[in-house]
Amino acid sequence: MRLLGEGVPLVSGIDTPEIGSHAKCLKERKLALIAKGRLKELLAEWGLRVVFSGSVDRTQSHRPLANIYRTNSDEIRKKLLREGFARS
Repeated sequence: MRLLGEGVPLVSGIDTPEIGSHAKCLKERKLALIAKGRLKELLAEWGLRVVFSGSVDRTQSHRPLANIYRTNSDEIRKKLLREGFARS
């Protein structure tokens, strides 16, 4: 995924709980770790297709936003939304 530029690309079109000092409370940190674990599981699958969305995030580092597709053409973003790990 680093082929898209420096840093790890973020999944385009979703908002997930914050980790670390960016979290508003302990509950958010715990939810963030669970969501991160699920994303890690999904990214471990074989045959993923990563497509640069053409956009970057609003942070100082301007991390690339990507659309990631599974082999069955299911988009990782939509899977995380359906499972409740992210919001639009």
